Amino acid sequence: MTSAASDTGLLAPGWAGSPAASTTSDSAFLQALLDAEAALTRAQASLGLVPDGAATAVAEAADAARFDARSLAERARGGGNPVIPLVADLTKAVGEEYGPYVHRGATSQDIMDTAMMLVAGRTVALVLDDLARTERALARQAAEHRDTAMPGRTLTQHAVPTTFGLKAAGWRSLVLDARDRVQAVRDSLPAQLGGAAGTLAAFSAYGAQDATALPAAYARELGLRAPLLPWHTLRTPVADLAGCLAFTAGALGKVAADVLTLSRTEIAEMTEGSGGGSSAMPHKANPVRSTLVAAAARRAPQLAATLYGSLAAEDERPAGAWHAEWEPLRDLLRLTGGAARDAAELAEGLRVHAEVMREHLGLTHGLIVSERLSAGLTPVLGRARARELLTELARRTYTEGRSLRELLVDEPELKNIDLGELTDPARYTGSAGALTDRALERR
Repeated sequence: MTSAASDTGLLAPGWAGSPAASTTSDSAFLQALLDAEAALTRAQASLGLVPDGAATAVAEAADAARFDARSLAERARGGGNPVIPLVADLTKAVGEEYGPYVHRGATSQDIMDTAMMLVAGRTVALVLDDLARTERALARQAAEHRDTAMPGRTLTQHAVPTTFGLKAAGWRSLVLDARDRVQAVRDSLPAQLGGAAGTLAAFSAYGAQDATALPAAYARELGLRAPLLPWHTLRTPVADLAGCLAFTAGALGKVAADVLTLSRTEIAEMTEGSGGGSSAMPHKANPVRSTLVAAAARRAPQLAATLYGSLAAEDERPAGAWHAEWEPLRDLLRLTGGAARDAAELAEGLRVHAEVMREHLGLTHGLIVSERLSAGLTPVLGRARARELLTELARRTYTEGRSLRELLVDEPELKNIDLGELTDPARYTGSAGALTDRALERR
């Protein structure tokens, strides 16, 4: 009965059709709410607080396909959240004998928060899979192009040579940073159970001798971490999710930003494996994967900011703070999940044009090695003379259209110096190779 019409992602090609789209859909969230309810009854049954038959009945009824998500959404306006109408529908579906045990002792936020953690856990597991794909592809690129020289750019201009291997190793390092943060957060996602004001009082009223044992039993049923305290207004789990997801989107966005720059027509040092088409220009092969990742990186920080803003939640259960989390958290999971999918495809299909990189090392007529020449000529000419000479020759490279090496060869002061190595950009990549090797040791 669940309708997915509002979940198609028509305006969201970045996450539409991604694994994260399935785990964050309305039906997926509805199933997580039902899973939370069923687990609560099972946990109470395991402690002898409700009949075993109640746990079985609730589990059998807790199937999202049996419920109308659109109706639940419309009726949620009455109480401010979808748990209230869902409990009514689930109670009816369970039947008269065991219906009274549905949602027993819990509050709506217990179920909403727990469902959010379930959806988050299921989604970030998929994100981790795609991050692993991305990391492996970038490791291959870094190893293959360990010594592929290219211009290093600072403030948009050619600076000194670097290698594509080091650049790819840097991208991979960011991906591994994201992986580590996501993994840590996934392993810490807690269940939520506190009752009306976080005291577990209702469970004691229903016969629990030690109500504090129930949250751990509940968490075990769900595969989540047992919370030290109810966290209705202690929103660390949501803030941690916000942080690791926004970081992941930004880390992948760095890769996308570099690919977008280096795949420009006038640069063309790399291209996406299969670019996207244009509706008006048949010749174009747009870097679509990078574009979608870059779009996610732009949106993620604002979504995370909303979630961080909900940390300031008043009282024992706030009005509006936890309600404000549901949509931005789902959007952030979707964006990051889609970006991880696209980044994996981008990294696996990336085409590196080493010959173009090598050609571009000469665009400044040899000035890209002026730093090295300054250091190499200072012992021969003195610091002041070396600087004066290189400044003059740099000007002449453009006015005369000659390379820096050609001009240096004509200088009588430098007759006995081997200028070949000093002026070869590919021989001035510093410790790029060693740094790449070091980065690739990280697992």
